[in-house]
Amino acid sequence: MKKTLLSIFYIIFFANSVFSENKINPIYEGSPEAKIQLIIYESLTCSHCADFHNNVYPDLKENFINTGLVKIEFRNFPLDMAALNASKIAHCRNDGDSKILHFLFKKQSEWIGGASTIKEINKNLKKYVKESMTFYNIKWENCINNKEIEDHILEDRIEAVKKFKLNSTPTLIINNKKFDKPLNYKNLKKTLEKLI
Repeated sequence: MKKTLLSIFYIIFFANSVFSENKINPIYEGSPEAKIQLIIYESLTCSHCADFHNNVYPDLKENFINTGLVKIEFRNFPLDMAALNASKIAHCRNDGDSKILHFLFKKQSEWIGGASTIKEINKNLKKYVKESMTFYNIKWENCINNKEIEDHILEDRIEAVKKFKLNSTPTLIINNKKFDKPLNYKNLKKTLEKLI
């Protein structure tokens, strides 16, 4: 299954390897000059990634991001086609804002909704965007058919494999080194405090 999925992404990537010059803004929070630079690779259909957003990120934001100590960049590592589409929704406004990303993780159980196939999850996601995300003023078709955003997402994924040998989500990178402890706030806080 994993090999098949990787093959699909490599085929999509290399078949479309001439990228547009339109820039897609990364989604990040914090000061670009912060001493500690975090990158988190995640998939929007990953329950552990949702757990990070709901249970680790709030304390990280309050104690490290808002205080100027940490910058965090949310990068894409979609594990399936539904996650790829959800990432397109998160990037659709191309403003670098994290609100839609956090919202999708917070409401993950609503749009995954007990679906048993990727096709069903995609159908749920489409319905959810059209019915429950109107306040973000985004259109499903515009987001899903945006080739520049798709290329950006797949570039993130391929770079993660090449640079960090990444194969699961969520994976946290701290100042260019993979965080190898269980990803909870207690462990993360201890590591970050040593770097300040």
